[in-house]
Amino acid sequence: QVQVAESGGGLVQAGGSLRLSCTISGMTRDDYAMGWFRQAPGKERVPVSCIRRNGGGSGYYADSVKGRFTVSRDNANNTMYLQMSSLKPEDTAMYYCAVDIYSNPCPASLGHWGQGTQVTVSS
Repeated sequence: QVQVAESGGGLVQAGGSLRLSCTISGMTRDDYAMGWFRQAPGKERVPVSCIRRNGGGSGYYADSVKGRFTVSRDNANNTMYLQMSSLKPEDTAMYYCAVDIYSNPCPASLGHWGQGTQVTVSS
C-alpha cells in the first residue's frame, strides 16, 4: 500500500523560508512522477513543482514560484523536499505531495496523495 505524508508546514513571515518534506512508502517502481501541489482557500489545487524519481525529464515549476522554490529528492530515504524562500502572503495554502507512475511531469489526480501540510505566510 502506497503511503505519502507531508510535513514541515507552519506560520512564517513574508520573506522567510520553510522546507517541506514528503515521505513515500510502498512504491514498487523505481521511476515515477513526484510533485508538490497547493490549494488556497476558495481556489483549485494547482501544481507547484514536479520531478521524476530517477531524475529524467525537465521537471516543472509554476511561474509563480520560479527562482524562489527548489524541489529535491533523497531516493535513499524515499523523501522529496520543497525548499521555499522569499515567501509571500500569496503562497499561503495547503501544500500536498503526490506520486504517480503513469503521469508526467506531474502526478495526476488519480495518483497517491498525502493529507497536506498548511503553510501560512503573514505580511
